[in-house]
Amino acid sequence: MRAHFKTILAAALLLTAVTVTGNAQTIMNSNYKTVGYIKSDGTIQDASYRTLGYIKSDGTVQDASYRTIAYLKSDGTVQDASYRTIGRIKSDGNVQDASYRTLGYVKSDGTVQDASYRTLGYAKGIPAKRAAYFFFFSRF
Repeated sequence: MRAHFKTILAAALLLTAVTVTGNAQTIMNSNYKTVGYIKSDGTIQDASYRTLGYIKSDGTVQDASYRTIAYLKSDGTVQDASYRTIGRIKSDGNVQDASYRTLGYVKSDGTVQDASYRTLGYAKGIPAKRAAYFFFFSRF
């Protein structure tokens, strides 16, 4: 009976771990090293699963203490906490600064590149706005 209980407990813990990591998409650097995760609810975590911040469904970006640090507008405009435009994320994945200079690209396959097309990292399965914010605008 005791061995059976341990097996069930181990299976439950494994299922919990798969569920927790299963709803988070991995962010990797150019060397394929995991640098963080963005969960489907917008929670941003580092590689050790510590929460760094949140991207809310309305586009509000908050740090781990729930202080608003930025806004991702529906038209792709990125604003700081004082509503100053700091950049834009275009529908084609082009990422620009406030002066319309290209900072880089988020490709449809999740590859993130700088303005010279050098790969910065990978964000497969992560919405382009969230990936662009993480790589080009966040201070996490």
